Amino acid sequence: MAAEVVNTVAGLDPAVIKGIAAGLTIAIGGMVPALAIGKLAGKAMEAIGRNPEASAKVQTAMILAIAFCEAIAIYALVMALIIKFV
Repeated sequence: MAAEVVNTVAGLDPAVIKGIAAGLTIAIGGMVPALAIGKLAGKAMEAIGRNPEASAKVQTAMILAIAFCEAIAIYALVMALIIKFV
């Protein structure tokens, strides 16, 4: 009896629960890095506008930070796929 309750939360099929969990994982895991990248690029453009001579250093640091943010989004995608198919 307890195993049936664990497998079906509020009468939902486990496949439905997996789909919802995968969807939430990729939604949140994509939204947060996107917001971070937007804020990062905005601040970098502001810094370049204030000090154009330092644009090469700012741009290098910005691209590196954006790559790290994208890595988090890719980890979220991998986790969503694992949730969905395993």
